[in-house]
Amino acid sequence: MAGKSIFTKAVHAGEEPELHHGAINTPIYHTAIFEFDDISSGAKIHNFEEEGYFYSRLGNPTQTAMEKAVAEMEQAEAALAFSSGMAAISSAVMSMIKSGDRIIAPESLYAATRGLFRFLESDWGVEAVYVDATDPENYRRAMSSNTRLFYVETPSNPVLRLTDIESVCAFAEKSSIPVVCDNTFATSFNQNPLMLGASVVVHSATKYFGGHSDLSAGVMAGRREAIEKARHTTARLFGGSIAPATASLVLRGIKTLPLRMERHNSNALAVARFLESQSVVVKVNYPGLESHPQHELAKRQMRGFGGMISFDVGSEEKAKAVVDRVGLCTLATSLGSVETIIQHSVSMTDAKVSPEERERSGITPGLIRLSVGIEDVNDIVDDLRQALE
Repeated sequence: MAGKSIFTKAVHAGEEPELHHGAINTPIYHTAIFEFDDISSGAKIHNFEEEGYFYSRLGNPTQTAMEKAVAEMEQAEAALAFSSGMAAISSAVMSMIKSGDRIIAPESLYAATRGLFRFLESDWGVEAVYVDATDPENYRRAMSSNTRLFYVETPSNPVLRLTDIESVCAFAEKSSIPVVCDNTFATSFNQNPLMLGASVVVHSATKYFGGHSDLSAGVMAGRREAIEKARHTTARLFGGSIAPATASLVLRGIKTLPLRMERHNSNALAVARFLESQSVVVKVNYPGLESHPQHELAKRQMRGFGGMISFDVGSEEKAKAVVDRVGLCTLATSLGSVETIIQHSVSMTDAKVSPEERERSGITPGLIRLSVGIEDVNDIVDDLRQALE
């Protein structure tokens, strides 16, 4: 579907009716095993010498349709689906490194990803070096002879710091270092890291791809060589496979992703501007605001600014009071859904991050993370106004 609008692409991505008796929606293949015609073809399929399916942990037609859809959305050569975002992230990272290798990652980083790197350091002998990723030169400065991976998260969770993907990838290419980029916050509607040089993108498909708070899934997409390596190592051996019914829900979510993202983008910008006007709000982090220190980079590398905001009300006590007073907004731990979701970062997602790491990451006691939904923006603003008052 080369050259098609992303709105058209999203509706038809992954469709192959001729393979499914003309079904325009890929059926849910509720089966664990697949019968072979004979031992010769069975052996070839089982050993990946021929295309086909034999065991749903290692591939299923519904999963394949989802993977093709994501690959089209991200303009990737291939994709691989998982049961969660962390399954995708851990499989991607661990398929690229070994004991003694160095990973360079941003200081501002999703807490569970930081936890993965901490585990790899303590139990696997992998070195993780954290840099201020707002300056791409810091990746180059942190390089050593054992550097085997650049990890990028932009916009970052939860303080919405940006990384210049193209510049980081230029440094990486000179040394043949792969770049993995978490594109969950931006989504493929707003940003395509592969087009800027990244090797692989990862998503928590639980979030915007699914979009309705009713599934858990993950996906990695990128260069075929990297995807196939993960498919036959970490994905196969660790078993973080996606259920066919879940893959079907993700496929359905992708069809409306552009429509939802248009609304998430416009609502979030309006909410960010409202929050910036409130005297009780100390700081608003949103790439679409002119006050964001990397607004020009956001305009250059993103098509839209996303649905995620974080804002600081000055103290932990005030932040807890705000999240306890909302009515329309949902106090919960996830993001990227049709409903507006609010959380106090220090109490929830980043509770296990050390105070020193939180300080370096910009996660203050008064920080609130807001996933702006697709409700009427006036209703969202009214709810936040009464909570702030």
